[in-house]
Amino acid sequence: MILLDTNVLIEILKDNPKTQQKLASLQAPFSISSITAMELICGARNKRETQKLSQFLQLFDLVQVNEFISATALQLITQYAKSHTLDIPDALIAAAALENNASLLTYNVKDFKYIPQLILIK
Repeated sequence: MILLDTNVLIEILKDNPKTQQKLASLQAPFSISSITAMELICGARNKRETQKLSQFLQLFDLVQVNEFISATALQLITQYAKSHTLDIPDALIAAAALENNASLLTYNVKDFKYIPQLILIK
């Protein structure tokens, strides 16, 4: 499984050809964290855009935050919030990938590169 970070979904929505080529080259099912879905919905400009995003998000398997993801995110925050300014959404997205043995496709590698167990796709 490959978990898609929020910035990747934004590029999909922009019809970015490089992102489309990248996704086509990968041979795994794509999923998103419920945190990513929330970030996109929060960024919507109006209800119409929210509806479009909701339909788009249905194309992906959704990884819900559970007690294991929460516990892993708390460990990541404890370890990296002060040293690397890891924020809560990124900790939850990284934890979702770790707890599901998924790779994370992101364009913000700097936000995650210090988490040793996390497999990043650039």
